[in-house]
Amino acid sequence: MAAKIGVLLSGCGVFDGSEIYESVITLLELDKSGAEVTCMAPDIDQLKVVNHLSSSDSQETRNVLVESARVARGEISNVNEVDVDSLDALILPGGFGAALNNCNFAVAGPDGEVNAGVASVVQKFFDAKKPIGAMCIAPTLLALVLKGKGIKLTIGSDEGVAAGINATGNIHVNSSTADIVVDEYHKVVTTPAYMTAGSISEAAIGIEKLVKKILELA
Repeated sequence: MAAKIGVLLSGCGVFDGSEIYESVITLLELDKSGAEVTCMAPDIDQLKVVNHLSSSDSQETRNVLVESARVARGEISNVNEVDVDSLDALILPGGFGAALNNCNFAVAGPDGEVNAGVASVVQKFFDAKKPIGAMCIAPTLLALVLKGKGIKLTIGSDEGVAAGINATGNIHVNSSTADIVVDEYHKVVTTPAYMTAGSISEAAIGIEKLVKKILELA
């Protein structure tokens, strides 16, 4: 039976949404494995919109679910309407939207808050002991939802972000781009991806390992 995997997106674009390369590599690896994918995102406005050509802030208003639908080719669900019981595991690609839209770790650090629908989905997967994978900056969202759980997580080696994760009562583990950090007890798998990667091929190494490990645990 094919594994059924949820993929939680946060918009479209590295600076204000989901990192597109990370998302596509994740979806590609899942498809190659024969997994059935359910993409999801919250139906909320982005915290901010960035012009990716100039890297400057824009005055536009964009919706996280609508923008995420670009990545998912329109096949996406409102996170509030996802049936976690029907899924075997959850994967969170990175991109700054994970820490701006789905939660606000980028603004408030370890004191940040998580979108209620996103937090509920993550908590349900965790409580059901279903595997959760996160890459790039997305492990900070897990750290906020799962405060005090002592989960081993990685975003690479950024000292500031690592300190923020540790302040949530979880444990940051330094790693390189090709590494995955596996918390076997909690069934959580993380990798730095573009927090340390210098190219798409470098990022793909850890992402592919993460997807394979999540499928193994599912």
